[in-house]
Amino acid sequence: MTRPDPSRVINGTYGRVWVDGELWMEVDEFEAKVTISYEELSFANEGGTFQKAIGWAGEGNMKIKKIYSRVQRKMAANVRKGIYPRLNIVGKVADPEAHGAERVSLNDVTISEFMLLKFAQKTTGTEDIPFKFSDYEMVDMIPG
Repeated sequence: MTRPDPSRVINGTYGRVWVDGELWMEVDEFEAKVTISYEELSFANEGGTFQKAIGWAGEGNMKIKKIYSRVQRKMAANVRKGIYPRLNIVGKVADPEAHGAERVSLNDVTISEFMLLKFAQKTTGTEDIPFKFSDYEMVDMIPG
């Protein structure tokens, strides 16, 4: 039996995020997930409840160090005019010790909420940026 190699576990330090082609180096955390919606079905003479997939929803979150007004620049003036920008986000993690990289392209991304201003004494600034998306492509996957 082969022993596990801990050096092959992906290290998030090597993660990067591009928003509309611009590298955002200040991203500390990134998450994108798909939730599948099911409808419950019952059939005659069957005690079990069955599941029928009826669609999916994509959502995620970024946590960034507050260095720039990137999100406010993309969103604030447009939202006041009734314009809701749609973005492309690419996330990638490529630890050089791991077996490969994962990269996903998220399309039709909408930002769910954004902070106009936030600060706390003796605390470095961060922002949480929740988002939703309606399309994605797995560009790179770790083999195995």
